Amino acid sequence: MSKDFASGANAQHKQHGQRIEQANQTVDRDQLSEFLATELQISRFRDYCPNGVQVEGRSDIKVLVSGVTASLALLQAAVDMRADAVLVHHGYFWRGEDMRVIGQKQRRLKLLLQNDISLFAYHLPLDMHPQLGNNAQLANVLGLVPDGRFGEDDLGWLGAAGDAGLHTVGDLAARVELRLGRKPLLIGDPGQALDKSAKIGWCTGAAQNMLGTAIDAGAKVYLSGEISEPTVHLARESGVAYLACGHHATERYGVQALGSHIARHFGIAHHFIDIDNPV
Repeated sequence: MSKDFASGANAQHKQHGQRIEQANQTVDRDQLSEFLATELQISRFRDYCPNGVQVEGRSDIKVLVSGVTASLALLQAAVDMRADAVLVHHGYFWRGEDMRVIGQKQRRLKLLLQNDISLFAYHLPLDMHPQLGNNAQLANVLGLVPDGRFGEDDLGWLGAAGDAGLHTVGDLAARVELRLGRKPLLIGDPGQALDKSAKIGWCTGAAQNMLGTAIDAGAKVYLSGEISEPTVHLARESGVAYLACGHHATERYGVQALGSHIARHFGIAHHFIDIDNPV
């Protein structure tokens, strides 16, 4: 992620902004699928949904739209931009969901199929990628330096503040607010010191249940997207501060990085669209 891109993240968030990369090449849908399967090593993961092409559209892709979630609003924006494919972190067909094509699912799928647009979705593989993934990109945005992993499948990341600007947990919370464009919910003492040796743990999205494993890994503060009732008590009783920074807010960056990577590699146009979500 470039410095300009990182510093512009807050402005993009507030404006429901677009990161646009124009080009005039095309890539075959199946070629792109094979490229991403290798790049993201999707066969490694036991996931809650299928990773890869979830809805098959036209074979030639010249315009790619990316976003966090394949909501109706994102799909309509993709139609308006004459996109050939949509790339998301949160797609469809989750384990345990109603399999019937009715209601919300019918409306979304109908819009894709009527416009012959492919949907590519990558969940855990996009969280985990060492350069393009959500955790790696969040570290870039917040100025964290990764030096370890923890938890099942090494989903959690561990590191430290990368500069002298973070002296307390309150400083970290203030940086989250500035760079992600939303105020995190902090459970813990904002005056708690963060020296250069203090371990910071993080995992984007709904990973509040990894607080315990982060504590076991030596974290003194842990960041994720969401929070639940037990999280509050564990943070208070352990003395390890917890920051709930927003599911959407922490997962805006991986799909942008991946879309940009695809655009550079194949010479196609890429548009990132931020459909705001307060959660």
